Amino acid sequence: MRATWREKNARQWISELSGRIGLAGWTALAMTPALAAEVDQHGAAVRDILLLGVEGAGTVGAVVLLAAYGRGLLDDVTDADWTPTSWLGVRLMAVCQLAHLHDVKPLNDDVVALPRLA
Repeated sequence: MRATWREKNARQWISELSGRIGLAGWTALAMTPALAAEVDQHGAAVRDILLLGVEGAGTVGAVVLLAAYGRGLLDDVTDADWTPTSWLGVRLMAVCQLAHLHDVKPLNDDVVALPRLA
């Protein structure tokens, strides 16, 4: 039951983050191949960081790991400090896409490309 609560909160936080990225950010991602490639690269980096740097990562729902990682990125940042196309914004888009892809399943490196969210 505790894992379900964590996953629900993590999903809610990821959803709120996706909303903060906004329609403009997701539209830019869908319409700009270079930005899409950059998000894919960030996604691979985030996946590697969490898989290789977090003990027991394979036993925790990916959305929980990703929400914790994203929250850590935003600890000392305000909304005014980043845009969807800044380094941080691209990294956060990658976090949202990975969370959408993996959700409650453990994070893994089986996925070559991230799905496009709009």
